[in-house]
Amino acid sequence: MGDTEENVKKEDKHEDKKDGKAEKVKDKKKKKEKKEKNPEDKNDPTKLKTKLEKIDSKIQALNVKREEILKLIQEAQANASAPKAEA
Repeated sequence: MGDTEENVKKEDKHEDKKDGKAEKVKDKKKKKEKKEKNPEDKNDPTKLKTKLEKIDSKIQALNVKREEILKLIQEAQANASAPKAEA
């Protein structure tokens, strides 16, 4: 009778937190395993080309984001200078 619904809910939340920490540890271990590189990949032209294409696509996506941010900066500067001219 000592366990009320609130106590049970608190215990469930506490257990979920423990599971989350365990998952984070597992994710870190997976990342460490991925970092191990095969030296033969440096000599394989097809793998190198796929890596290059992957990097190029990331660069293009970043350039698009960069242009959007530059436009936002220009708009913000234009809006900031417009009210000052009216006053």
